[in-house]
Amino acid sequence: MDTVYIFLQHYWWFIISLLGALLVFLLFVQGGQAQLYAVGRTETERNLIVNSLGKKWELTFTTLVTFGGAFFASFPLFYSTSFGGAFYVWMLILLVFVIQAVAYQFRRKPSNFLGEKTYNAFLVVNGVAGTFLLGTAVGTLFTGAPFTVDASNIASTQGSNTISQWTTPWYGLEALADPRNVLLGLAVMFLSRVLGLQYFMNDIDDDVVFDRSRRHLRWNAVGFLVPFLAFLVALLCSKGWAVDRATGIISEEPYKYLHNLTAMPVVSLVLLAGIVSVLWGLGTGIFRASRKGIWFSGAGTVLTVLALLLTAGYNDTAYYPSLADMQSSLTIYNSSSSKFTLYVMSIVSLLIPFIVAYIWYAWRSLNKVKVSRKELAEDDHAY
Repeated sequence: MDTVYIFLQHYWWFIISLLGALLVFLLFVQGGQAQLYAVGRTETERNLIVNSLGKKWELTFTTLVTFGGAFFASFPLFYSTSFGGAFYVWMLILLVFVIQAVAYQFRRKPSNFLGEKTYNAFLVVNGVAGTFLLGTAVGTLFTGAPFTVDASNIASTQGSNTISQWTTPWYGLEALADPRNVLLGLAVMFLSRVLGLQYFMNDIDDDVVFDRSRRHLRWNAVGFLVPFLAFLVALLCSKGWAVDRATGIISEEPYKYLHNLTAMPVVSLVLLAGIVSVLWGLGTGIFRASRKGIWFSGAGTVLTVLALLLTAGYNDTAYYPSLADMQSSLTIYNSSSSKFTLYVMSIVSLLIPFIVAYIWYAWRSLNKVKVSRKELAEDDHAY
């Protein structure tokens, strides 16, 4: 048993999980866009919102691309199976993120022939559909998808030589038939809205927007907590797929994810700390009108999502169960890149702390001056 290779596989699943957790936090941009008309009742208020989010939307987009690229490099079999099989869902996600980029670039350009309202609609669609679809897609890491994997196909001279095959004509849309996926999709969508509202309270210097954001925070918090807790309970009561590391044989295990948390107390503590931090952030925003709730909720979001994704892949768990053929399920052992590739990538990953430091520096620089009506009137490059 190559312990170094196993360590690298676990290390890269941690990196993937961390990127996924950061991405979910950065979805506050999408959550804010979804409430463009709910919080912004006038054109000026909507411009305040768009220009506040406009300073950060590229961070979300870049993190999404980085997450996909890192998954492709470290676990290419998942990339080819999910992105190649569930392409209806992934193409919809790509589409709604493309129209977001277009909206920010052309929303208030002089030659905007579609009209500002059309681009506002693009932002709202991205905020609602983008977050819901991403949450639903991530749900399949726990609930599974209908695919088969046969490595011998690569050498086939007859028919398809594709390793992975999707077994339904819905190509990813069948994920909507599992209530657990829908619950996670709703939880991510409302979480992004909660984070977006708290971001407005922190970044926009306007009493009207602040008060309205605080009011909307209350019912959006309920909209997040109900499906999230329902998903968490359903997950802990669900069966999972366990892999025998020595033989590679995959078998069903009742309460697999609950067993994972009990077997990994550190991950359980991270999950608990994340949930408490999110609740604290919500409480300070709703009951104390704090502008700093975004930092507690944001940190809690990262910890919670990180713990959930580690639960999906660690402790000899199939992180992408196959509903068509149990032995085709993907694990961090049978779907990773070669030892050499992971080793070289691990050296490159040492630059990650410097990248994070730069992002933090850029964030603080952009947030030194709060977005206000005065700044909006004086800014020649407003979105």
